[in-house]
Amino acid sequence: MNVAGLFDLSGRVALVTGSSAGIGFALAQGLGRAGAKVVLNGRERGKLAFAAEKLREEGLSVHDIAFDVTVSGAVRPAIARIENEIGPIDILINNAGMQFRAPLEDYPEDAWHALMKTNVDSVFHVGQAVAKCMIPRGRGKIVNICSVQSELGRPSIAPYAATKGAVKMLTKGMAIDWGKHGLQVNGLGPGYFKTELNRALVEDKAFSDWLTGRTPSRRWGELEDLVGAAIFLASDASNFVNGQIIYVDGGVTASL
Repeated sequence: MNVAGLFDLSGRVALVTGSSAGIGFALAQGLGRAGAKVVLNGRERGKLAFAAEKLREEGLSVHDIAFDVTVSGAVRPAIARIENEIGPIDILINNAGMQFRAPLEDYPEDAWHALMKTNVDSVFHVGQAVAKCMIPRGRGKIVNICSVQSELGRPSIAPYAATKGAVKMLTKGMAIDWGKHGLQVNGLGPGYFKTELNRALVEDKAFSDWLTGRTPSRRWGELEDLVGAAIFLASDASNFVNGQIIYVDGGVTASL
């Protein structure tokens, strides 16, 4: 057995949603470095093009396509375009997501619906559209980005935790329905990572001290910490791994 070859993504097409920055960009970069032809997705064309150019400067094979993952009418033609113009999608990473914090008793209804559309509907729409292409081929890898909030709650983010709990169970449901067709569907659950979205928390000394003390690894996550697990779930190394959530959280979900 060629062990290194188990993780080689050469010749495979990987679509990463919400990949113009942050976790999505880091995962796309990691898959590209492992040999995949990467398709970046986002809603802002300028930001997306800038991200794609950064990866091309590394010599990676990159395409970018702007479409709204929350709108099924936009998703279906976009997936068809990728399949026809770039190649059959071998790997999908459903990463697009958002956060909004507020006390639950005052949580705005429009924010609730926006969270559900972005964090849950997108996984359903893109996952279903891509699976319909993968199923006739009898193979495919889908990785849904979950969160430690798929398991744990925090003040002021109950709706976000609800969405990530839903993504966890949708991941298991996808694995159950599509496993017989040769697909592996798993989740990747980041803990607290140093990203632009978390800058305020990183710079809040009280919170940062609490978090590092609460985390067995005694530090924030760095984006590169996610790449190995993503490559594992996207590669042949995980061919008999299905319906699982891998938490990359420094041990947060293991400790009270």
